[in-house]
Amino acid sequence: MKINQRAFTIIEVLVVIAILALLMAILLPSLSSARAQARQIVCGSNLRQLGSAMQMYALDFNGRAMPLAYTSPSIIGTASPIYWWGSSGVSGVDHSKGFISLYLAADLRAESVFECPEQPWGSYKPQGATQESVTSTYGYNGYYLCPPHAPGWSFQIGHRPWQRLDRVRRPARVFAFGDTMLAWQGGIQNNALLDPPRLFQSPIWKLNTSPTTSFRHRDRTQMVHCDGHVESYLPGEGLPDKDGNPKLKELWRRYRVGSVGKSNDPHYVPDWKNWR
Repeated sequence: MKINQRAFTIIEVLVVIAILALLMAILLPSLSSARAQARQIVCGSNLRQLGSAMQMYALDFNGRAMPLAYTSPSIIGTASPIYWWGSSGVSGVDHSKGFISLYLAADLRAESVFECPEQPWGSYKPQGATQESVTSTYGYNGYYLCPPHAPGWSFQIGHRPWQRLDRVRRPARVFAFGDTMLAWQGGIQNNALLDPPRLFQSPIWKLNTSPTTSFRHRDRTQMVHCDGHVESYLPGEGLPDKDGNPKLKELWRRYRVGSVGKSNDPHYVPDWKNWR
């Protein structure tokens, strides 16, 4: 017995394809958002570990905050600066020399606790003498916590006190580590220092036109505070307006780099108005 089987028409096939395309268009943004949220959670976990390691360092050193870096050969016995994350010289990066190494069971490599998953290895120009090794895509608030050992700025602020974590006022508001990047020579480079929106050039404070706070998590940045908790921030008043500094506007447009707010307090340098 012959059974007639009806085939799909071209119109029906096109309708099915259109429905599938519509479903994909609906689902893909949700999947992308879920992946971004997962990366943000991993970033928060990384920062929490860095904050805990910093607090353990302070417990071993009479409450004193961890230094950002030692750069004087007469002090460290080597020409290669030692940063909180390790040392970088002509022979490569050595994580074991970093101030944080004794308190954090991790090493310097791609996808480690030192690297924000939203800024993976290969998406930026690496810092360091070799330009070939992972260091960190997080920055430390050494500008406030250890002014005498904040390379690049210590000649201006080295007279300021080296902070003790147990004496930081409102530690739940003061940044310790956070998402950082530095716009440099037409590209983006990782940076170990979390710079404030205003820089001290005695006797005044001037606008920082090369900020390092990175808002890579869908226009948000993540920070671990001196009390150890992690929080994400929008730029808020720190977002360049139409009449603002042209360089800051360009940095935001191209790289999503800026500052949380326009003032140094309460997050970056809470006592900045008292500096002399």
